[in-house]
Amino acid sequence: MDVKDDAMPTLKRPSIAERSGEVGTADELLASLGYTPELSRNRSTWQVAFMSFVLAAIPYGLATTMYYPLVGGGPVTIIWGWVAVSLIIVCVAASLGEITSIYPTAGGVYYQSFMLASVEYRRIAAWVCGWLYVVGNITITLSVNFATTLFLIGCINIFGTDEEPLIAGDPYQAFLIFLGITLLCNAVSSLCNPWLPWIDTFAIFWTFAGVIAIIITVLVPKAMVMTVCINTIAGLLFMIPLIFVLPDIQLLINSAQPVPVITKTAVGNSVGAFVLMIPILILALICGIGCTTAASRCVWAFSRDGAIPGSKLWSQVNHKLDVPLNAMMLSMAVQLVLGLIYFGSSAAFNAFSGVGVICLTTSYAVPIVISMLERRKTVNTAVFQLGAWGWLCNIVAVAWSLLAIPLFCMPSTVPVVDSGTMNYASVVFVGFSVISIAWYFAWGRRNYVGPPT
Repeated sequence: MDVKDDAMPTLKRPSIAERSGEVGTADELLASLGYTPELSRNRSTWQVAFMSFVLAAIPYGLATTMYYPLVGGGPVTIIWGWVAVSLIIVCVAASLGEITSIYPTAGGVYYQSFMLASVEYRRIAAWVCGWLYVVGNITITLSVNFATTLFLIGCINIFGTDEEPLIAGDPYQAFLIFLGITLLCNAVSSLCNPWLPWIDTFAIFWTFAGVIAIIITVLVPKAMVMTVCINTIAGLLFMIPLIFVLPDIQLLINSAQPVPVITKTAVGNSVGAFVLMIPILILALICGIGCTTAASRCVWAFSRDGAIPGSKLWSQVNHKLDVPLNAMMLSMAVQLVLGLIYFGSSAAFNAFSGVGVICLTTSYAVPIVISMLERRKTVNTAVFQLGAWGWLCNIVAVAWSLLAIPLFCMPSTVPVVDSGTMNYASVVFVGFSVISIAWYFAWGRRNYVGPPT
């Protein structure tokens, strides 16, 4: 049966404050938005904040990607690039914070796009945003676990030499390690759901202890510890000490994972360097578990509205484990299939992380753009409001999204690009886009009605 959006009445959207006055619990609030609560809420506000910190995993993320700014510009690029991008991401987060304070659901930007858009285009806006959000979460989880694989190989190889590494890093070796890490993250996420908040809490203290240990060790008797620790953020706390003890940059460029090499050079022995890498490795696994959980919830939330082929299967909740197990298995299967790209290209990590950033950044931009097209009328009812800063933050967020699409499709090295250095992000992105469009015309155009209103 054809769905006629223009037949739907235009309703006044109540603010979160208005709705919170009518409902007494988070589950009742969710029900007021049209959803049946199926998953238990086992995180406090602080534990949600801890989970967000773990998902960001700043020391781990910077450690596993430092190769690229080293090749692209050196120490200055590392520091000021981090500062510049951080300021941009603040604008993105603030823009989404406004909207999320009105529509706080597991569907996230997908649900928000539908509710903010006018009835003429709300279905297609939600469909596009939802697919971007799902693909982004899956591929970001894949990139996290794949980066952990490469970082682990780099850490082990500090016991060897450039000529004779302990792990050669052949495609089959990397894929098997990646397989083990992915299975471990999915096992913990599915079987240990009640304890995940405490794992995230542990990660907070573990992260700061690890960063402080690295700072103190690599800077002795460099007199920069206090300068670095004061008036900086976590990313600068991690990077600035490493920049001060950089060995020859060409040596680092020849290594796929510079941070273990930098730490070994500063410490002077392989054992000490590996011990200092242990906090980052453990944080990497915890980050992978958090991303696995987030990706499964995203797939499950989108499947509830029938937007993914086989939605009835993926939208089921395993009440014994209290997790959307089927959605988690679908996400894991897609990650493992995409992981096979590594057999064809050693630059596969660029594809995984590139697609994730492109999709998530674009999905974040969709509700922001819709809000701007609606002249930010809806966010005037938000509990968290940007006020006069709203338009500036929105414009910066959208401009960053437009830049991210070509930026993260670029190859890792220039000017010579071959099959080994090709960035396959565009290929993966187009592949998922074709699936999304085909499924819309085959099923969604007549059956998809969007999230409940």
